[in-house]
Amino acid sequence: MVKPFIVGITGGSASGKTRFLKSLIKHFDTDEICLVSQDNYYKDRHLQPKDENGVENFDTPQSIEFDDYAADISKLKEGETVTRKEYTFNNPNVAPSMLTFNPAKVIVVEGLFVFYFPELTKLLDLKVFIDAKDYVKLKRRILRDNSERGYDLDDVLYRYEKHVAPTYEKYIAPFKFDADIIIPNNNGFDKGLDILVS
Repeated sequence: MVKPFIVGITGGSASGKTRFLKSLIKHFDTDEICLVSQDNYYKDRHLQPKDENGVENFDTPQSIEFDDYAADISKLKEGETVTRKEYTFNNPNVAPSMLTFNPAKVIVVEGLFVFYFPELTKLLDLKVFIDAKDYVKLKRRILRDNSERGYDLDDVLYRYEKHVAPTYEKYIAPFKFDADIIIPNNNGFDKGLDILVS
């Protein structure tokens, strides 16, 4: 069996990883590439760490079931199929489904902390960092969290100041220059995408 090529993609919250990944996947047949997102490995809400005001902090490594995440990537690497229940960020308007991840030539491992945990990092063949300026990320976060997760503006701004920004500085930014490729995504990422596809 030919071992798959495993690509880790990270960047700050709302740096544009999801849009980048959707564009990346379009360049491959469905059986050639498998995307496994960290978003489906959040711990249940009652297990989430809380800040000093009792607000759940989903933007910390302690929010993630990383043993499960690393184990599933290892299974895919060995040619096994993996199933996982979709995580819906407690959005009552979204019914979670069962996700199936099939082995493929290229496996994309995506999330905020994929460079932070050594159990995941050691599985990666290529590390990609999606970069964007703070004001760009904040604007995207406001729009996304309102439409996809049902958070109002005050909630989004609170989480950004108390959770998102400190997490970026502590757990994400220090690993930026460990990346093999850094792709700026303030106004677009077409050139970076072309290089990665090649």
